[in-house]
Amino acid sequence: MKPGRILIILSVLLAFPAHAQVFDVAYGDEPVTRTLLIPAESAKALVLLFPGGGGVLKLSDQGTTANMHTFVRSRNLWARHGIDAVLVDTPYDLGNERLDRRPRPDHQERIRTVVNFYKDKTGLPIWLFGHSRGTVSVTRFASQGRDWTPLIAGIIVAGTVQSASLDTSVTLPVLAIHHKHDSCRVTPASASESIVRNRPPGARAEFVLIDGGQSSGDACMSFAHHGFNQNEDELVDTAARFILATP
Repeated sequence: MKPGRILIILSVLLAFPAHAQVFDVAYGDEPVTRTLLIPAESAKALVLLFPGGGGVLKLSDQGTTANMHTFVRSRNLWARHGIDAVLVDTPYDLGNERLDRRPRPDHQERIRTVVNFYKDKTGLPIWLFGHSRGTVSVTRFASQGRDWTPLIAGIIVAGTVQSASLDTSVTLPVLAIHHKHDSCRVTPASASESIVRNRPPGARAEFVLIDGGQSSGDACMSFAHHGFNQNEDELVDTAARFILATP
């Protein structure tokens, strides 16, 4: 491993702020859903972050992780906007395009327990933000119907996979973000654009393309344009503006 990459990994492992806190959200008799809260001063909203891939962060008891996902790299940027950020881990691998466990009831119920936990804890409006395969998690949750959608204030998707879809009846605010040069074969820009298309009349929806940054390695991984490498500030700023502009 190159020295530069070692330093990057160490910075991720050590750079969680002292006030960040791990919360294990109970799920019946099953393994807990581990989360990491990075609070903001006088927070106005809270965003739950669902990474792509298999979704496994392996958060330690101290909140550290070796995962290099864009949500991990940008976790501290939300506080400057007055938004609490929560990394959401999973106790089991959520699969890939051939075996995607994200739409399954178990995963969706876990999301609901996390949403309710943080609603009760903070009293803040709760937003769901999914990247790549995490977009399936949040769009499916938002499409569950009237018993589920009132629990959240809106959803954000970025680098959307083709299998993600949002029911046409959903009236929640929706923001879709995509990198202009995302070349991952399962995340064309049209996938993000389709999430905001055909929203009901009066529903708030925006599609934003981001340019620039750097891309290295596999086109579908975290340090490619798909992972908004060197665009983390713009990714968070775009999402935060949308959240804070929502009545």
